[in-house]
Amino acid sequence: MTYILHIESATKNCSISISKEDALLVCIEEIPDTYEHSEKLSVFIDKAIQQANITYKDLSAISVSKGPGSYTGLRIGVSTAKGLCYGLDIPLISIPTTEVLAKTYTKTLSENDIICAMIDARRMEVYCAFYNHLLQPISDIKAVVVDEHFAQEYSNKHVHFIGDIASKIEGVVSLKKHSIENLYPSSKSMIAVVLEKYRTKQFEDVAYFEPFYLKEFYTP
Repeated sequence: MTYILHIESATKNCSISISKEDALLVCIEEIPDTYEHSEKLSVFIDKAIQQANITYKDLSAISVSKGPGSYTGLRIGVSTAKGLCYGLDIPLISIPTTEVLAKTYTKTLSENDIICAMIDARRMEVYCAFYNHLLQPISDIKAVVVDEHFAQEYSNKHVHFIGDIASKIEGVVSLKKHSIENLYPSSKSMIAVVLEKYRTKQFEDVAYFEPFYLKEFYTP
């Protein structure tokens, strides 16, 4: 039986999940006003293990949201994941944070819909990537400045802007068809992608794996 622990700590959402095959067993997450991952991440993991009624030795792998995002949050999440993988001698699996965010969005989409998954990068800058209605990536992950020309290449689509970015988007983006939803990536959205990576052995090198910071470090 495949039990996987999922860690999402790239944003303010401190999120831990445990899956059994493709089923969610436990999700513990909290979005405080300030970053509290260093105090809460390990506590959440212990609670999740207990609530799933398993032991650490039952885990088959650890997955982690690899960024981009908060330098502090990513550093804590990745170091925790690597430590568990070392201690338990199990593989490490990573997934881009923008992909986690896109898969956290649960609204029904049509072929004319595009998701723009966005993570705050301070000032008017965001980390973002675009996904089609099947949640497949159609752009690279970039750090960009939000202005009236942002996402104009998708002006013939309905663009769903998601992330902790409503204040940056509202009144700035000039697309006729768009919607905005404040949303944080959740570890429970990692399950399907991570399970496929586990089955196809798409593992990270635990010794050398580093978060995907994308640009200069910043702290919350």
